[in-house]
Amino acid sequence: MAARLPHIPAWSLLSLLVLVLAACGKGDGAPQQGAGGGMPPPEVGVVRVATGDIGIVRELPGRLEASRVAQVRAQATGIVLKREFREGSDVRAGQLLFRIDPGPYAAQVASAQANVAKAQAAFAKANALEQRYRPLVEANAISKQEYADAVAAEKQAEADVAAARAALRAAEINMGYTTVNAPISGRIGRALVTEGALVSQAEATQLAVIQQINPLYINFTQSATEVTELRRALQEGRLKRAGSEGAQVRVQLEDGSLHPQPGRLLFADLTVDQNTGQVTLRAEVPNPAGMLLPGMYVRVQIEQAKAGNALLLPQQAVTRSPQGDTVMVVDANGNVSQRTIRIGGAQDSKWVVLGGLAAGEQVMVDGFQKLRPGAPVKPVPWGASSGPAGTAAVPASAPASAAAPAASAASAPASAASQAKKG
Repeated sequence: MAARLPHIPAWSLLSLLVLVLAACGKGDGAPQQGAGGGMPPPEVGVVRVATGDIGIVRELPGRLEASRVAQVRAQATGIVLKREFREGSDVRAGQLLFRIDPGPYAAQVASAQANVAKAQAAFAKANALEQRYRPLVEANAISKQEYADAVAAEKQAEADVAAARAALRAAEINMGYTTVNAPISGRIGRALVTEGALVSQAEATQLAVIQQINPLYINFTQSATEVTELRRALQEGRLKRAGSEGAQVRVQLEDGSLHPQPGRLLFADLTVDQNTGQVTLRAEVPNPAGMLLPGMYVRVQIEQAKAGNALLLPQQAVTRSPQGDTVMVVDANGNVSQRTIRIGGAQDSKWVVLGGLAAGEQVMVDGFQKLRPGAPVKPVPWGASSGPAGTAAVPASAPASAAAPAASAASAPASAASQAKKG
């Protein structure tokens, strides 16, 4: 017969259960306690403030324009014999573009040459008569009036030679207009006339257009109010001039990409448009590859001045409201406080902050949902935490470890009850 287990009182079982629970609570799976007996402070992403000279960049709408435009027009009347260029190609100054029938102008040149020869013959005759009369008048063989008439005839013949030569030069110039050359270097468009077309000097028939597209001009407008504020800030010393060679300009295309070569501001117009209240500005941008074309709509990013002791903050770090722009500042003890700042504009995806923060301060960028009134936080460099931005950096094993004591506690009563039943 099996030996009977000794009888265990109920209060002894209860004491044993309490001891088991206490031992489990001290195991390795228990959550760590903070310095104050609670959970550790949550991690928030921060950036450390570093001040310096920051460019004040404005983004303005503009249109591209060729730096030089030449309308090639007919200066001679006649039939176009041949086009000597390829449409849409680059041409150089002086390159032959069109040939116009030179026949009528060649005849005018020949006639002018004949007139020159005739005038030269008349001058030679008058000059010989003057030389023959000169010794005769000295010997009183002829009257002085006859000699004076010979001198006048010589000068008249000399003037006729000069006039004939001028007419010949004019005829040669007109004949030269029958070969139409490029006045500037650049890119030529389509031909506006074809072979066999009659062009007229009187109507100045347009033949083609040449545009110089390297460099290009950008015409853009800015509010007169912004221009006035900028000049006032420069005079008061709140802003610095961008540079001695003019403000730098970047061209943003319609697809959002930036032109690789930066440009420079040439001038700002002195007159404000009465209808729009805008001031027109012009910049020059290199275009060696010919990517930009005249007439294109672009966005101009212009750095007109620099702000001293300014800084850049990610836009998600700033809360904007009609009452003011604010940020959350974290001190060395992890305490969070709200700070009002002064914004001077946007640059890329960041705000240019002109005042309200000092160098070395830490500004929150993410983790705002973790803030609790009066509770400290643990600042970490923005983007350096292991978890996604805005989420708590809690180890993945924490939920399982926290669940372990509960499982042990749940199994302890069952084990004690089983022993009691056997007893």
